[in-house]
Amino acid sequence: MTGDGSCCRTESFRCGMSVSKGRLRRMTNIALFHSVLGVRPGVAVAADRLRAAGHDVLVVDQYEGLVFDDYDEAGKFAQAIGYPALMGRAAEAVQGLSDGFIAAGFSNGGGMAEFVATVRPVRGVLMFSGALALDMIGVNAWPAGVPAQIHYTAEDPFRNQEAIDAVAAQVSAAGASVEVFDYPGTGHLFTDPSLPNEYDERSAELLWSRVLRFCAA
Repeated sequence: MTGDGSCCRTESFRCGMSVSKGRLRRMTNIALFHSVLGVRPGVAVAADRLRAAGHDVLVVDQYEGLVFDDYDEAGKFAQAIGYPALMGRAAEAVQGLSDGFIAAGFSNGGGMAEFVATVRPVRGVLMFSGALALDMIGVNAWPAGVPAQIHYTAEDPFRNQEAIDAVAAQVSAAGASVEVFDYPGTGHLFTDPSLPNEYDERSAELLWSRVLRFCAA
């Protein structure tokens, strides 16, 4: 447990690791995938935070502008498209990015980020409230040496601890560092200020501080 009330579990990584001032200047391209709800305002907020730090962000809209408020309705829509089709859209969307970008995603988008990392050379993966065991996306192994962060609230109703543990183990087995961060509360998309029943400002700020460090490393 950290002093801010969150929890960090890591593999092959020291949470207190310092980052030199020069390294903080490193900028990168980031592909950002939305949750099952689509490109809600919270996705734009996330992209703005990353861009403010100097990163180039591609927001991938797999729903062609459709946005949902209800998880059940959104889930039915995603299932109607089919996850293989969504993964195909994800891979197609990043074709214009040079190798070495970071793949990031919220909820279902975390799985999209994982898949993209297995078909393109990336330098990191960020999973926000969404981690899928690789067999669920038809992949056998994590790409060698690609680090990752996984962020969840402790009581997220969609949290699958078995999947989180499986992904963390797969990343570690591939010789890469993985950080798993737990935050207090029940919010699924807890960084999205347009979802007042889920948003947690303090946890969101802590998440972005950790993410920006990861992107700059």
